[in-house]
Amino acid sequence: MSVATETKLIAPHGGELVDRTGERADDLDSLETLELTSRELSDLDMLASGALSPLTGFMRQADYESVLEHMRLVNGLPWALPVCLAVDEAPGSDRVALSRNAVLEVEDVYAYDKEREAQQAFGTTDAKHPGVERLYAQKPLYLAGRVTVFQRAEPSFPELALDPTDTRAAFAERGWKRVVGFQTRNPIHRAHEYLTKVALETVDGLLIHPLVGDTKSDDVPSKTRVECYRVLLDGYYPADRVVLSAFPAAMRYAGPREAIWHAICRKNYGCSHFIVGRDHAGVGDYYGTYDAQLIFDEFEPHELDIEPMFFEHSFWCRACGSMASAKTCPHGADEHVFLSGTKVREMLGNGELPPSEFSRPEVAQVLIEAYRA
Repeated sequence: MSVATETKLIAPHGGELVDRTGERADDLDSLETLELTSRELSDLDMLASGALSPLTGFMRQADYESVLEHMRLVNGLPWALPVCLAVDEAPGSDRVALSRNAVLEVEDVYAYDKEREAQQAFGTTDAKHPGVERLYAQKPLYLAGRVTVFQRAEPSFPELALDPTDTRAAFAERGWKRVVGFQTRNPIHRAHEYLTKVALETVDGLLIHPLVGDTKSDDVPSKTRVECYRVLLDGYYPADRVVLSAFPAAMRYAGPREAIWHAICRKNYGCSHFIVGRDHAGVGDYYGTYDAQLIFDEFEPHELDIEPMFFEHSFWCRACGSMASAKTCPHGADEHVFLSGTKVREMLGNGELPPSEFSRPEVAQVLIEAYRA
């Protein structure tokens, strides 16, 4: 009997957690080897662990086209973003090695329209968008097929490297059934702390799941972010209600579609709920503030199974004497503690602590030391 069945945890996407790990192929040395980019290696590792269930490999053309046009796999299951492997040319055999980590059974090789994928997946064809820029630099063909991974990627944070089977086991051990996941690629300031704790009031446990794959060069490095999470959890969260784990995905910066993709992935990790804040997975001004919440309306109620929890921008209100949002606070902006990202970086660079209403001093101190370094 599966962990999900025994503990009443949410079922994986598609009903079964995929496991694409296996033994090293005997003929590996004779196979053509394709070197993968760091993003493709992240995807490969997530395919291996079941984080991308029900996918068993890189997408065939039929699924790719269906995802772009309808946000669904051919079988009708919701899926928001392509998971593809770009190559220069079709391989000369029906099996290839992937960076000496895995073997792919060749099922499909197809050309694709980069501008069309950019428009559908990212909502823009602007090459200044980091996801579009990466897409335009890709090789011209997609290679599809089932993968068998015999050597997993070395995790950035081994102590936080929990696969879906591991997080599900951790939730089961704690007796959790309703778990809310929180996606983050930034340090958690008071606003994030507030919304995670509001969410935690309604469920059994919280999965803090920082993304540790590729991000933009000007994003806070994952090592610094993880240290921020540690000091915050140590001082301000109940240890028996929170699990901290690393999410090995690379950022796409696809905004609304990536919010759906992130939610589905967290469903595979055992989360029944998923926090979606303002401009989730966004970049620049390519997406509206709440587009990543509105996109969930494109699916039938409960079709995704995992339940999104929507939050507006939150802040400390001097008049309320507490954290609040536009939904709960009647006071004007002059009562709200608000700092721009530029101002925060300036203060941290000067060794100044932002107001405690904006950031916990322990978190700010970690960031100050990182800026100094």
